[in-house]
Amino acid sequence: MEKIRILVVDDESRMRKLVRDFLVRKNYEVLEAGDGEEALDLFYREKGIALIILDVMMPKRNGWEVCREIRASSKIPIIMLTAKGEESDELLGFELGVDEYISKPFSPKILVARAEAILRRTKQIGDDSMIREAGGIRLDRTAHQVTIDQKNVELSFKEFELLDYFMENAGIALSREKILDNVWNYDYFGDARTIDTHVKKLRSKMGAKGEYIKTIWGMGYKFEVG
Repeated sequence: MEKIRILVVDDESRMRKLVRDFLVRKNYEVLEAGDGEEALDLFYREKGIALIILDVMMPKRNGWEVCREIRASSKIPIIMLTAKGEESDELLGFELGVDEYISKPFSPKILVARAEAILRRTKQIGDDSMIREAGGIRLDRTAHQVTIDQKNVELSFKEFELLDYFMENAGIALSREKILDNVWNYDYFGDARTIDTHVKKLRSKMGAKGEYIKTIWGMGYKFEVG
């Protein structure tokens, strides 16, 4: 069986080695790039890259530029690394379609756990349980596709996971903490408003069906049809 390939992009060789060593221990194949241009060259040249771990501050082309170009042609999951912890940077990352956002310094074990959570969700073997349907919404976990009234809806990776979790727990009130723990798959040390940002974008893309995601003031959300 072929190893899953992960591209690690960081201008600090020490950081690349640290991340690579932890990933190799988990039996992943790791490709490395030291700047944005090298990252794009590898992305276009190498086939079968399943995930990109991408630093923001780099020479030649920064992480935002690299992410923007990749997103123009691919939905490959991207984890963004940054030394900055400003909310504006995080929001920009989500707007560009970043799936995870990790501030330096970070625990390599946490980074690997987040990478594996994304890979688990994108590599699942399909069966009947991979289809969820409710109120004209059809979510296919195998194809990673959502249709509303038989029309395809383009969702980011995290928006898809969020809708999947809501539909799986239809009718159940879900706190922001519970959503973070289950959708983000790690103990999230940050602002729970991250969820509100994703929910707002998800509702917008769902059109009238966005009303199925109901806000429970002071707590979180509930997915309810009708």
